[in-house]
Amino acid sequence: MAEKFKIKKGDQVTVITGRDKGRQGEVVRVLRAERRVLVQGINMVKRHTRPSGANAGGIVDKELPIHISNVALIDPKTKKPTRVGYKVLDDGRKVRIARRSGEAIDL
Repeated sequence: MAEKFKIKKGDQVTVITGRDKGRQGEVVRVLRAERRVLVQGINMVKRHTRPSGANAGGIVDKELPIHISNVALIDPKTKKPTRVGYKVLDDGRKVRIARRSGEAIDL
């Protein structure tokens, strides 16, 4: 069984290491079995595609998944990379919080 991550689809993340270090984007997909995330506009590569009925072929830019350890969630308050924690609210809901500012991430 694949494990659960603290980064989810739709989160704003920043790349903390590698070729795209410092760039930011939105998580499009989380690949739990491979421990990777697909971030919009990050880790772009060129693919040479063969012409088919659906497309004309040629050189296409596409995103490849990046390892989840190489991205950090962006704090909604300070707009800087942060670690993620959990907190149970008074009404019983469990929410993610940014460790940097203590701000709730998903309300």
